[in-house]
Amino acid sequence: MIPIDLSGQNALVTGASSGLGAEIARTLSRAGAGVIVNYHRSAAGAEAVVQDIVSAGGRALAYAADVAEPDEVAAMIAAGRQALGPVTVVVNNAGREERCAAPFELSWDDYQKMIDLNLKAIYNTARAVHPDMQTARRGRIVNIGSVAFHRPFPGSAAYVSGKGAMLGLTRGLATELGKDGVTVNLVAPGWIPVERHAGVPAETLEQLARETPLGHYGTPADVAGAVLFFCSDLAAFVTGATLAVDGGKTVFT
Repeated sequence: MIPIDLSGQNALVTGASSGLGAEIARTLSRAGAGVIVNYHRSAAGAEAVVQDIVSAGGRALAYAADVAEPDEVAAMIAAGRQALGPVTVVVNNAGREERCAAPFELSWDDYQKMIDLNLKAIYNTARAVHPDMQTARRGRIVNIGSVAFHRPFPGSAAYVSGKGAMLGLTRGLATELGKDGVTVNLVAPGWIPVERHAGVPAETLEQLARETPLGHYGTPADVAGAVLFFCSDLAAFVTGATLAVDGGKTVFT
């Protein structure tokens, strides 16, 4: 048995008050990492995740910050360093579709919001933690993209533009930060229902399952497992990679 042990590491998971981020935070904690549970609006959700972690014997704190704002990110990393220790793992999960519409019904501001959320946020978090990663000679940055970048759905032009920018920065940072012992990878989930999908009709869910080669749609735990792999020493020689977690529905190189 090969264990995944993140003891002595501290992680920032953005957008971790619910959904994928919450499950990723819990999973990294179970592997031994201290966790900053970042949130933007839902303090109650973030505190519930922290309570889950602490009750299981882990270390965590909730911190409110808009990851598109560099000063807020810097303050969050400083608070995490004081409470838990240096941050050497970052999972950039904060993201959403924001607004879906035909390409030219969307304003440039709609596109800019997606770029800020998916690109600016990664730049801010990576820049803030880079000094600690350099000192440790170890760092793991995992960005949560989407298979929609490779197979856009109607109305997703702004969303996939943001995810495309994320992929570009992932590869650029992987190339530049390798000399510091930092790996940068991207997990691209397929259809993973979370709390915000509670209103999706049952027939839609059934169709999505039928269209997936594995015969079912995924869970947040499936995404968290992929993230854990990239954060571990098992992936020490993997950087600049994209891993689709979609049951085989989307196949790409």
